[in-house]
Amino acid sequence: MDESLAIDGREAKSFEEFFADRFAPLARLAFLLTGSAAVADEIAQDACEQVLRRWSDVSFPGAYARVAVVNGSRAWGRRQARSSAYVPEPPGPVMLDSDAVAVRAALATLPSTEREVLVLRFYVDLTVDDIARDLKLPSGTVKSHIHRGLLRMQGELS
Repeated sequence: MDESLAIDGREAKSFEEFFADRFAPLARLAFLLTGSAAVADEIAQDACEQVLRRWSDVSFPGAYARVAVVNGSRAWGRRQARSSAYVPEPPGPVMLDSDAVAVRAALATLPSTEREVLVLRFYVDLTVDDIARDLKLPSGTVKSHIHRGLLRMQGELS
C-alpha cells in the first residue's frame, strides 16, 4: 500500500505528519462538544491513538479521527450525566469576546445531537451529507437537528 493516505483532501506521508496537522483541530472540535479543554485534549489524543492503531487500514484518517472525537465526546457526556451535573470550565487565559462566550454557552444548552450537527456544520464546515455519513443519520434528520438547534440557540441568544 502507498505510504501516503488522504487526509480530507490532503496527503500525509506519515502518522506524525497527520498528528501535527490534525491534533489541534480535533481538540477544538472536542472542546466545542464537551466544554472542557482538558477533556478535549484527552479525547483528541484517544482519537489519534485509534487512527495510529489502524493507520494502514484507514483510507481517510481525518474523517475517521473526527468520528472518533464525536463518539468520544458522546461517551464522556454519558459518563458525566451518570456521575454528576457538569459545569463547563471558564475560558482559559485566551480572552474571548462576549459573542463567542454567548455562543458557547448557548451550544452547551442544546441536546448533544443538535450540538454535534451544528458544530460539524458550522465549525468543521461539513455538508449535510457528510454529517449524515459520519453520524450514521439520514440527511433529513440532520437537517431537522440543524433547524431545531438553530431555533433553540436563537431563543438563548435573544
